[in-house]
Amino acid sequence: MENVISNTEKTEESYKVPNLEKGIGILEYLSNYSEGKSLQDIKKSLDISQTTTYRILNTLVRMEYLIYNDDTKRYRLSHKLLCLGYRTLNEHNMMEAVLPRLRELRDLVEETACFGVLGEKKGIFIEQAQGNHAFRFVLSHGKPFELHCSAPGKAIMAFLPNVSCRRYLSYMTYPKFNERTILTEADYLKELDKVRECGYALDNEEELNGVICIGAPIFNFTGYPCGAIWISGPKDRLPKESIAASAIHIKRIALQISTELGYSRKDNKILS
Repeated sequence: MENVISNTEKTEESYKVPNLEKGIGILEYLSNYSEGKSLQDIKKSLDISQTTTYRILNTLVRMEYLIYNDDTKRYRLSHKLLCLGYRTLNEHNMMEAVLPRLRELRDLVEETACFGVLGEKKGIFIEQAQGNHAFRFVLSHGKPFELHCSAPGKAIMAFLPNVSCRRYLSYMTYPKFNERTILTEADYLKELDKVRECGYALDNEEELNGVICIGAPIFNFTGYPCGAIWISGPKDRLPKESIAASAIHIKRIALQISTELGYSRKDNKILS
């Protein structure tokens, strides 16, 4: 039987821009490698010809979406994409609401206060107010974080709609960092139940030994958990009594940010 392509398929094919798709594919590929990748690595992994790969890479470097290191011969993402993301957040007044509150939280608890959102498969760190202590945690903008062992990951996941939650769960591989790391979906879902019950999430040395993180979700005007704020500090500065006191501040400030984004207090059942 003769294979006939429908008019719809023909139309869709005619509007494709193959090199644009390849360029976006390169950006997505490099987003997984902070140290960058060589031209040979990129063309082999994405199955693109060397000439096409070279042209796309040079175009992205010229447009400042990529940085090329002459010494290592590697290409890596610049901060330009992050800047575009910031603009999207700013369109909804999110960063204007978050930044001063991060500083307020930092001043209250003296530990580094952070803000992050969900990415395609993991969380993405966006901004921080560095702690007041000589020894403090500093993160790189755009750094991904795991959802199964991080306070912000748990805080957001606990309040996602079921469909969205299941989608992210399908991506999770539960890498083990130490004996405290959650390793199964069943245990993770029990942890999310606890987060919903108390309104905040805890990373109790589940990724880094000696490091405690406490986080709470931020909701937008639709009630969707659009991000999270959290603090990170060494466990000797965050004993149980300090965790409880800090959680109160984090939940209160998360609610203030959510309210500024249009979240209705009448619907609030978890942050108060």
